[in-house]
Amino acid sequence: MDTQVRTPQAIFMQPQRLLVPLFQRPYVWNEELQWEPLWKDLERVSTRLLNEPHINHAPHFLGAVVLQQLATPTSDLQQRTVIDGQQRLTTFQLLLDALHAEIEHVGAKMPAARLEPLIANGEAFRRHKEDRFKVWPTNRDRAAFYEVMEAPAPVDYQKLKHRGSRLAKAHEYFALQCREWLNAEGVDNVAARAEAIERSARELMQIVVIDLAAHENAQEIFETLNARGAVLTAADLIKNFVFQRLLEQGADVEKAYGKYWDQFETAFWEEEVNVGRMKHQRSSVFLNHWLIAKTGEEVLAREVFSGFKTYADFHAGRPMIELLEEIHRAASIYRDFTQKAEIQDGPLDRVGLFAYRAKTLESEVVKPVLLALLDHPAGPLPAGDIDTALDALESWLVRRMLVRATAKSYNKLMADVVSVVRNGKPWNVGGDVRNFLASQRSEIGYWPDDEEVGGELKLLPIYRKVSRGRLRMVLESIEDHWRGWIQDQTSAAGMRIRRNTYAIEHVMPQSWLKHWPLTSGVSEADRDARIHRLGNLTLLTKKLNSTVSNGPWSGTAGKAAHLQEKDVLLLNSRLLKDYDGCQWCEAGIDERTDRAIQTILAVWPVPTGHKVQVSRDHAASTIVVEIADLLSAGLLSAGQALYSRPGKYGGDTARILGDGRIEVRGEICSSPSQAGTFVRKKATNGWHFWRLDAQGKQSLDDVRSEYLKLTFSGEAE
Repeated sequence: MDTQVRTPQAIFMQPQRLLVPLFQRPYVWNEELQWEPLWKDLERVSTRLLNEPHINHAPHFLGAVVLQQLATPTSDLQQRTVIDGQQRLTTFQLLLDALHAEIEHVGAKMPAARLEPLIANGEAFRRHKEDRFKVWPTNRDRAAFYEVMEAPAPVDYQKLKHRGSRLAKAHEYFALQCREWLNAEGVDNVAARAEAIERSARELMQIVVIDLAAHENAQEIFETLNARGAVLTAADLIKNFVFQRLLEQGADVEKAYGKYWDQFETAFWEEEVNVGRMKHQRSSVFLNHWLIAKTGEEVLAREVFSGFKTYADFHAGRPMIELLEEIHRAASIYRDFTQKAEIQDGPLDRVGLFAYRAKTLESEVVKPVLLALLDHPAGPLPAGDIDTALDALESWLVRRMLVRATAKSYNKLMADVVSVVRNGKPWNVGGDVRNFLASQRSEIGYWPDDEEVGGELKLLPIYRKVSRGRLRMVLESIEDHWRGWIQDQTSAAGMRIRRNTYAIEHVMPQSWLKHWPLTSGVSEADRDARIHRLGNLTLLTKKLNSTVSNGPWSGTAGKAAHLQEKDVLLLNSRLLKDYDGCQWCEAGIDERTDRAIQTILAVWPVPTGHKVQVSRDHAASTIVVEIADLLSAGLLSAGQALYSRPGKYGGDTARILGDGRIEVRGEICSSPSQAGTFVRKKATNGWHFWRLDAQGKQSLDDVRSEYLKLTFSGEAE
């Protein structure tokens, strides 16, 4: 058995065929779990190479494969059976082929030529047509693999006989990603980007290749590699690495372990916590955040161990025992603010309040910034500077949540904020963070100004658009502000509101028909439009909420009487004071919405004079547009085809019917989202899912935006 770490260049350059046995499962990798992470790895390595082409770059590890040599005649193409790793090898061949086609298409002949020998065996080594391929999949996948790998570039994926196969979809995904990356900085930079991504794919990826001789027991090796057992976490791997190094350096390992590490083997650190869609042990999450706080670079969860080794070996610049002391100190800080976020009653310091609100916003990505502020390399920072930084970051987070701006690339942006914290003047860190956030102008990073937040919230059905936890936190913050908890002031009115406890209640209930007659000049549509707005929402104890939920406003059994008798929140007492003896109605909702907006802008302010011009279309949040509207405007036509978004669910075609409904796979759906949900078998935003062209360039949402622009400009009929 021969085990070596090899690059794709070393694995695929020699003439050979890696044969996937008949008994192995077919190709099952998908975009979400495997293609996108692989592409992001390659993209990140390529970007680093592009930015610093003259330094040595550490290769990126992609996993392991097990091959076994087959006895072949001397004149025949050398063959190996793929014992383990066929999904990885097949995917990389699809990736290389897609890269080759896109790089050749932009005229980068030399990089394309260097990739070609990694994809195809030379004609001199071919006895059969399939001898062209470096990897030959299992029987069920061969036709689809052959078709997409042989298709002339640029590949018309919709014309492929096997366009619905995962192999074709993977090839298409990588082709689209490569095309976008190559052209990301304009025509003048395409050649340099082609060189960078080609070299990264060939030389800066690494795979452990376990090569078995023909006589070795492949099944035994396979079963050993895939034996069921506890999966090592990043924390486990780092622990082994750290203490192995300490042992080599002659340190007192037992003493170091007891003093600095055994805390990680407690319930708090071993608890699994949600990070995005995945669960990870808290100790591993902390080490991920600590590494970002130390480097100011984005570190993905699967890269924590390799990133730690690189940092310890090449960048830390101090002995392992000192590094272990730093980890221990940072872990104590991390535990402190994490536990503060769970406190429901009583006052909180600025760090604890920020941690609670960030937790409610499900923004784990800000914790490296918090660590960088509280464990700064220059020593403790002034408390006022830390507060200024947290005020700015919290305002940035909450305002973006309220206008429902994208959270894409938050990991990268928070790593940039860490760099600002680490590299700025210690006495002006707060100002530096605030100025950095205020300077962002892209949609993925800008800080929404007062005009945008106020305009969005004025008409937003926020109860339906914002999650209950986040909405509760906003209402709690309004209550605290009205009580006098303003910035760093301590309220004279008593304690803060109890956090994460109250129920959100509609003042005018969702089911209003029975007890809430329409006021003069108000239509049902006018009322329904206001029911879920901010001004019609309040907080109640869960017991009181169940008592008054759908009752009338006035009378001895009405909401006003119950609130007067049993509730203590200013959210409700001010409501009762302002509408004493009056029926709660649409005008009250509008007025209370405006008051809540002004409070939100005060709780989460922006720098004086802050204005940002970012092209975002908010019209769709306040106007309901249907397919029938687009048909009437002539922007769509009956019988027109719609195509599912390229990628995991690509390959489906739907038809627009004359009445605005959509037919897909014989099913008649009333809306784009219903049609998308039918295809994906889970909740889907159909306006983004359905495209007007097979290449996926124009979505239904683009057409809807065009309709709204015409409507607002007065050009629509």
